[in-house]
Amino acid sequence: MTTPGALALVLGRAGSKGVPGKNRAMIGGKPCVQWTIEAAARSTLVSTIALSTDDPEMLDLAERLGIIAIERPAPLASDVARVDDAARDAVLAFERRGTTLGPRDPILILYANVPIRPADLFDRAVSMLVSTGCDSVQSYAPVGKYHPWWMARVDEHGNVRPWEGDILNHGVFRRQELPPCHVPDGGVIALTRQALMLEIPGIPEGPHAFFGKDRRGVINPEGAVIDIDAPHDLIAAERALYAARQ
Repeated sequence: MTTPGALALVLGRAGSKGVPGKNRAMIGGKPCVQWTIEAAARSTLVSTIALSTDDPEMLDLAERLGIIAIERPAPLASDVARVDDAARDAVLAFERRGTTLGPRDPILILYANVPIRPADLFDRAVSMLVSTGCDSVQSYAPVGKYHPWWMARVDEHGNVRPWEGDILNHGVFRRQELPPCHVPDGGVIALTRQALMLEIPGIPEGPHAFFGKDRRGVINPEGAVIDIDAPHDLIAAERALYAARQ
């Protein structure tokens, strides 16, 4: 089976409340978004890279790096705008340039605030999307000690009760005895054009409808993906890049 080249959409808006300007913050000597662009360029299954942003500096960077620069409309760049709306706008803008994607053509949604990912992540996601015929593939990481079985409700009086069920910690007190559980890590979303455009019948409306019906996942090691959502993430990313160079 021949795997078609994917369109990689890098999404990075100018604003951010947690870490202002995080998508172009300097990390390891480069703007944060550049790490994602370069990772996509190294992928053997990515054929085209486009950056969607409302930030003039990032648009200039995209042009300097030789990728497609798509100016994102202001309503799709607010802190309440949905990722899938921004991605659909970017796909349509890309297609207005003269290339129409097929229903099953693979698209990667990549966040600009993720400078650290496994080197083979994009290819693993695209390969699973194509080989299984599924609608979407998202990357996950083990939750580690933050397992839902160990979640609790603590009220204003300090009373503790299980988050769910009747037994605190589900009666499990060793991490090794917890059943496998994973959380999206922000590394990649691979999906078909048909799924992104909400063209798969029978999918209930909602913020995750764009994942389609057949949703798959690839698993990364715990800590293998670092996304910049808080100031301490900048330090963690710098340390990871430093360690990788040693």
